[in-house]
Amino acid sequence: MKKIILLFIFSNTLINCQSAPKTTFSEVALNDKLEQMDGASVDFAAILEKHSGKPLFIDVWASWCRDCIEGLPKLKAFQADHQGMVYVFLSLDKTVKAWKKGVERYEIKGDHYFMSSGRKGPLGSFLDLDWIPRFLIVNPDGKIEVFRAIETTDINLLNYLK
Repeated sequence: MKKIILLFIFSNTLINCQSAPKTTFSEVALNDKLEQMDGASVDFAAILEKHSGKPLFIDVWASWCRDCIEGLPKLKAFQADHQGMVYVFLSLDKTVKAWKKGVERYEIKGDHYFMSSGRKGPLGSFLDLDWIPRFLIVNPDGKIEVFRAIETTDINLLNYLK
């Protein structure tokens, strides 16, 4: 009986450690290189700096992701309802060609970047990417307000916008 209880306590501790929200980006994540639509490389810190002073909605997605594509109508409605935010899309597509084709095909409005280091790269690892789409909100001061959301109806997203 003691082993079962101890295992339960230990497993809950691991789950809670993994899901703890982060409020600032690590240096490693900030230095991760992403590709812009024009093919130029940019580090994640420069993307955040570009939008400093504005609320930022980050969407990690891929054109092969069924949930990402099925959620686009809700995301576009969210964008229409919250036009004061800057929308940044970080793609986990397998190729640059697929990424660009997906942006064009689905007419996704916002700033677009390709995560060339992938899900297990510095930024992806920092985000603990276990599912996409994945949404974050960064406040105008650069603090992460919402670290983990997978739907635009997530209570944390909605509470931030009140």
